[in-house]
Amino acid sequence: MTTKKIVVIVIAVIVTLALLVAVVVGAIVGFVVYSIGNSEAAVVAKDFLRSNERLKQEIGEVKDFGTFVSGNISIDNGNGAANLNIKVIGEKKTVNASVQLMQSRGGDWRVIEASYKNDAGQTVDLLNAYDARDFLFYHHKTLPLLA
Repeated sequence: MTTKKIVVIVIAVIVTLALLVAVVVGAIVGFVVYSIGNSEAAVVAKDFLRSNERLKQEIGEVKDFGTFVSGNISIDNGNGAANLNIKVIGEKKTVNASVQLMQSRGGDWRVIEASYKNDAGQTVDLLNAYDARDFLFYHHKTLPLLA
């Protein structure tokens, strides 16, 4: 075998391995993005955004959400925390929203903080801290307020 053939074979093997690694990494990233976007936390966040009156005033009725939900979800001993970034497509315009959720003892996910950036680049809070029922206990049940 000539040196030229050996070099071509080595380069072909390296390129093939690089493509294989890229496909595996792409599959893993795709699975993670799909899992976050279709998680129970993401469903709760989208429900919250879809029904939030403050957001509707700015963008109109929510028509859809972006394809990808980014962020992170962590669960430890039944307690969860999620920080999700979701593109919200409204009748008037589209905004990027950020929603933080928590889960206690394997129960329902609850929105604890939500906001979006307006056209001026300002952060607009979607929860009123003084309305504790919405602020602390959003999603399918109302718990007694702490004194």
